Amino acid sequence: MKATQRNKPNDVEDMNNDFIYMNRAWELALKGFGQTSPNPMVGAVLVKSGKIIAEGYHHYCGADHAEVDALKKAGVKARGTTLYVTLEPCGHSGRTPPCTQAILKAGIKKVIVGALDPNGLNNGKSLKFLRQQGIEVKQGLLADELTHLNEAFNRWITKDKPFVTAKIAQTLDGKIAALDGRSKWITSAFARDYAHRLRFGFDAIMVGINTVLKDNPQLRTLPAKRIKKIILDTHGKLSPRAKLLEGTRPQDVFVFTRKSAPLYNGKIDLKWVLKFLGEREVTSVLIEGGGAVVGEALARNLVDKMMIYIAPKIMGEGIQAARGLKPKTLGKMVHLKEMTFDKIGEDILIQGYPQK
Repeated sequence: MKATQRNKPNDVEDMNNDFIYMNRAWELALKGFGQTSPNPMVGAVLVKSGKIIAEGYHHYCGADHAEVDALKKAGVKARGTTLYVTLEPCGHSGRTPPCTQAILKAGIKKVIVGALDPNGLNNGKSLKFLRQQGIEVKQGLLADELTHLNEAFNRWITKDKPFVTAKIAQTLDGKIAALDGRSKWITSAFARDYAHRLRFGFDAIMVGINTVLKDNPQLRTLPAKRIKKIILDTHGKLSPRAKLLEGTRPQDVFVFTRKSAPLYNGKIDLKWVLKFLGEREVTSVLIEGGGAVVGEALARNLVDKMMIYIAPKIMGEGIQAARGLKPKTLGKMVHLKEMTFDKIGEDILIQGYPQK
């Protein structure tokens, strides 16, 4: 009995090419890192007869979407091409016209999509529309990776709340500061520079007033950009001369005190703050300190991702990285999943997602 050939050579070659072009679209999407919010990062590639005709990506909120960016560069050469795009094209009017209409007008013959758009206005509807117009559509290539690419957008567009990442810089024995509160510097200059570059990908940085009073941080990004600064200041202790206010527009600073926000167990209600920010199109928040804020956020299941820098140092007596957590049993401890480990200079960066 003759075995059935599941994949013909040409099919395998086409599949390999699809991965190559979608990976290129992924690379293009990353060019928008930290600049597209509240929109997602998206990349697009137009291919015809095995050659890339044009490329595009979403540069910033309000600019052309990736598909339109590529189509404008291709011009009349777009007709008859295959479009590779990391996220489902939009089919509704927002800050820009629908990409589905631009695709139809350009004469695209095939669309290969990575992730579905979780926005209820799309979420498969755009792909159905394109198929009804006679365009061949394929969806799901690198879907998991490309969904992960826009995890902040996905959370905000479906839950109307920002994606929360808590960052800790600690010693091997879990200390973030000496007993006198000093924490400069636990990690290396290389790791701090790396962390500032990762900050660029967030809409806002959140700190407690104790961190401001003890460290007086600038909360800057590399490269520099406008980023919202969130200060939890229950008793109104923030000084107008604090470094984080230097060169910062008033509309980019949110100071929450007991007079402007509700309290939860005597502290600013973090859940209320996140809802407040989500309603103002803040899609991602980086909690940078201190240990009490991180501990409170973890205790209330408000953290979506952990980013822990570990320096090869042992402090002994000092301030704990996450204070206020009091699990009654070992099974109640915060458990991270989907862990990754990276060496950043002499330090280690551990990332993972708290299991809700």
